[in-house]
Amino acid sequence: MRPAGGGALRRTVILVVMAAALVGLMLASALTGQLGIGVADVLAAIGRGLGLAPADAAAAPADAVLWYVRFPRIIVAALVGAGLAVAGVTLQAIFGNPLAEPGLIGVSSGAAVGAACTVVLAPALPFAGAWLGGQWLTTLGAFAGGVGATAVVAAIARARGGRGDAAGIILVGVAVNAIGGGLVSLLTFIANPTARDQIVFWQMGTFAGGSWTAAAIIAAVTAVIAVAFIGLAGQLDLISLGETPARHLGVDVARLRRIVIVLSALLVAAGVAFSGIIVFVGLVVPHALRLLFGPGHRLLVPASLLGGALTTTIADVAARTLVPNADLPLGMITALVGGPLFFWLLGRDRAVRP
Repeated sequence: MRPAGGGALRRTVILVVMAAALVGLMLASALTGQLGIGVADVLAAIGRGLGLAPADAAAAPADAVLWYVRFPRIIVAALVGAGLAVAGVTLQAIFGNPLAEPGLIGVSSGAAVGAACTVVLAPALPFAGAWLGGQWLTTLGAFAGGVGATAVVAAIARARGGRGDAAGIILVGVAVNAIGGGLVSLLTFIANPTARDQIVFWQMGTFAGGSWTAAAIIAAVTAVIAVAFIGLAGQLDLISLGETPARHLGVDVARLRRIVIVLSALLVAAGVAFSGIIVFVGLVVPHALRLLFGPGHRLLVPASLLGGALTTTIADVAARTLVPNADLPLGMITALVGGPLFFWLLGRDRAVRP
């Protein structure tokens, strides 16, 4: 499908507008909260934090709120959305299916199972807390669970012999999600109250626990994998045409699929470990951007980075402002908005293909 309107200039303008909108929304998010902070205060706090302006004792409370609460949350929200969208666009390419998405095919639930296992079992593991400090252990557990769930879906889809069998892949994803949900429920039942609260956090999804440690981990994972996917853009374009044409053109389909599954699972796992399950971002964002930019992954991957970050930043601002003095679950907001939006996208262009 050709991008609507076509033209490199038009697509460049859209990318610039998306980047500007993301910066504006991040600033708006920094202004949002129980403590009233103005634009000038935010800019001044950034200057002081970076050493570009002298310290101001009167502004210390506002600076503390911004640098220890709001800024980490804003960065984590943008990075998680970017990772989910990039994982979605690449999974759609290797499965040859525009309905493939980390949440629908079980990656998120598998990662949640892995993370929940570490929360419940970590106290019984010798030196686990001292060795990995909790967060790294959770990330590794989420990674293992995400890879396992995705590998199961990929193997069954391959065994069915139909790369474009949307119903088959979604049905397998439903089964994986059901099993994952059951395991998470079991772990919740046997967990102590503290661990139970952490598991519920993953199930609901929130950026409230964002920290600079989480931001650093997710940023490192997202940056490296996004660059790798941009390097694989040509092969992703070819495999989107079909496995047989891709093989004839020299693509090692099995190897490419393994690489993309592992890297996509790591992207999702990094987000799930710190923010919980957030659905529909990896499905809706690539669909919408494919309508604007066309099927070429060299442009779709960076566009998905921006689009995913923009989407979760909007959702996070909504979660903090829709109900006064409340922080709504992110998973609820993305599901309620993403589901109807996906129906609209399907109705607008039935010919969308990765």
